[in-house]
Amino acid sequence: MPLLVMKLVFSRLGKSPVPAPMRPLGNMFASGVKDKFLDPQIRQHMDFWENILGKSTWFAGEQFTAADIQMSFPLLALDSRDGLKGSPNLKACLTRMRERPAYQRAIEKGGEFNLSE
Repeated sequence: MPLLVMKLVFSRLGKSPVPAPMRPLGNMFASGVKDKFLDPQIRQHMDFWENILGKSTWFAGEQFTAADIQMSFPLLALDSRDGLKGSPNLKACLTRMRERPAYQRAIEKGGEFNLSE
């Protein structure tokens, strides 16, 4: 999750409230950090998760656990930005999470997760 938060923060460096004269520099800096550090690290994590979910139904094995609840937020965050393309096991896991009655009750009470700007 820290990498995803960093990516979100860096994505804002070329936008308001950063002063207009500084935005091109902010964009350049953010692009370098994103391309050289954040995206490769996020991909490495996703590849690890994809591999795990290729071997079991859930992150900690065949039973749904707190680990899956913990991982639901990064998966939802990635999915909201179309970041799960090419990761069928992660997509399938998120689908299973969304199908759970407890998840559906939580959405009824709190609303769907949304990271759109």
